[in-house]
Amino acid sequence: MLDLLIPLSLSAAFGALVGTTFRLFRLPGRERPLRFPLVGLTAGITAFFLHLLLNAVTGAPAWLLPVLVILQVWLWLGPLGPKVDRPRD
Repeated sequence: MLDLLIPLSLSAAFGALVGTTFRLFRLPGRERPLRFPLVGLTAGITAFFLHLLLNAVTGAPAWLLPVLVILQVWLWLGPLGPKVDRPRD
């Protein structure tokens, strides 16, 4: 059980860290600042299970997990993320 729980928690924490870092580099004054770490947390958990599946099928290397986390956070908060309506002046 610990063989799965420790890497899962580490990838979730890394996803939250990447999401928070992504928030720091975005434009200031955004609404819902908690959304960034939560999306990162979800991306870390999803990337862990995706890596687990890839490892079982193709024998994916361990270095692929952080790349998957960063890629998913970037996709979910960037181009595939929620669209925010900007107020018109």
